[in-house]
Amino acid sequence: MDSVSAGEGDGLAFHEQALQTAVALDGGSADIGRARHLAAAFLTEAQPGHGVPVSQRAMDLTQLAVSELVTNSRKYAPGPVLMDLRIADDKVEVAVWDANPVLPVARAADAGRVGQHGLEIVMAVAQSFEARREPVGKRITVRIALFDDSDGTDSSPTPC
Repeated sequence: MDSVSAGEGDGLAFHEQALQTAVALDGGSADIGRARHLAAAFLTEAQPGHGVPVSQRAMDLTQLAVSELVTNSRKYAPGPVLMDLRIADDKVEVAVWDANPVLPVARAADAGRVGQHGLEIVMAVAQSFEARREPVGKRITVRIALFDDSDGTDSSPTPC
């Protein structure tokens, strides 16, 4: 896994720099676990290597979002999946691309429904969610806060 630090040596403060990595997944059955482990390794490396504070909550939520997004790509768009991870400002950005151009739609809440809650989960834990068509396929991008607020409260999204 390669981490790239944009802006090294250019006099920018850390919060203006971005750390990023990308991985191509082949669409196999081990992709979900592999993606989750790569996300954890990326965030773990960012802490001592670049002085980025990452809370355990951010680590857990990022792995959950990665797992759900890659699972959905494998389920609805068989074939390769690209995952990009990027740290900018105080968030980790997870972007997952697949070849299916159909944008996902969150289903209405239904406590009796078994399964198919992944998109709802991702939208609940992320500070932002974006789904957009690409020239080929689609890209889903979520942003998750890296650390809890300094006043002791967490930085999870508030319900509308």
